[in-house]
Amino acid sequence: MKKTKLIVFALALACAAPPALAAEKVFVGHLRDYTGPTAFVGKYYGPGVLDALNHIVSKGGALGKLLEFESVDYSYKVPQAVAQYNKWRARSGGMTALQGWGTGDTEALISFVARDKIPTYSASYSGHLTDPTGANPNTKKPAPYNFFYGPSYSDGCRALAKWAAEDWKNSGKNGKPKFVHAGAQHPYPEAPKKACAEYAAELGFEVLPPVVVSMKPADFKAQCLTMQEQGANYAFLANLGGSVVSLLKSCATVGADFKFLANIWAGDRLVLESAGDGADMHFVAATPFWDSDAPGMKLVREIAGDDDFRTHHYIRGVCSAFYMKEAMEWSLENKGEVTGPGIKEGMYARQNWVPQGLEGVCIPSTWSPDDHRGTMTVNVYRGVNKGGKVTVEKIAETTLPRRKDWLGY
Repeated sequence: MKKTKLIVFALALACAAPPALAAEKVFVGHLRDYTGPTAFVGKYYGPGVLDALNHIVSKGGALGKLLEFESVDYSYKVPQAVAQYNKWRARSGGMTALQGWGTGDTEALISFVARDKIPTYSASYSGHLTDPTGANPNTKKPAPYNFFYGPSYSDGCRALAKWAAEDWKNSGKNGKPKFVHAGAQHPYPEAPKKACAEYAAELGFEVLPPVVVSMKPADFKAQCLTMQEQGANYAFLANLGGSVVSLLKSCATVGADFKFLANIWAGDRLVLESAGDGADMHFVAATPFWDSDAPGMKLVREIAGDDDFRTHHYIRGVCSAFYMKEAMEWSLENKGEVTGPGIKEGMYARQNWVPQGLEGVCIPSTWSPDDHRGTMTVNVYRGVNKGGKVTVEKIAETTLPRRKDWLGY
């Protein structure tokens, strides 16, 4: 495995620090993909986490003096991720928390992190990670130590389906609109497929058979023609990066006229730029964009170290690290040390929670012992490439009901 490591060791504690804390290092493992099939977005999200961790070490007070971390590129390979997890867990001093990445590896580690009591903050937003107790029969596995920032893949797709139903109604067209899921047969694109299809049907859509689209870039004209011939009106793009670019280009080539709805990883400025003139998509975002004047962007730019453009994936990485940071601080202040169970309890200590300094950047979020859906608020954006110029605008904000039958699903 091609591997790059970055290790930041803890600074020495001040003389006045309590002796009991001096021996309690806080180690965070960080899994990232810079070389695998999700590197198109991984190479932006990963630095958001890493820059935030470096910022915490340098300016995080008592916590910063305790923190150390290691970052490993596992190329999106589940066995590599599991092996690296076991290596970190077995290290001297163990592992306190994990900043994870993909759906396949995060779901594979659910039982491990629960057993080991290691809070895991993933960049997978699979709905399967949101039921900590297994209260919903649809839940694959209880996930008491899994957290993520932002709406789940299922809730993001549900919000897009809700927007599409309203769009169809406003268009004045007759009949039932047709909805189709387009994605690979892989845990990440498949995560919301069933849940979203059920809600789309509730909303009055005719749900078409899913269309399989590889995660690797390719000529997807056949898939576009299939969706066109089935009469699709709205296609949910469940992949990301080069695959989505290829699909948009292929569908433009065959003259497909349905609207594209894209998950939180599939929609961004870089995809629209790469897809070329005429690219048009509606997608989910959980932070503002780099040119935002939100108050919290001052801290984001300080963490980045410059004002060079970063994608909104980078900003989500910052949010993820800072929710973990403040839960760690709660554990330190209330338990006298930073432990997995203490961090977990710290995640439940606040409601409508925005990390300090990130106001207007991170959506106010609430986690509870029986519900790890941090937010049910979903922001929908439209991005268009016209003549090579990409514009992105927010077109809807939806707060979905916190339905029990959607928990863990």
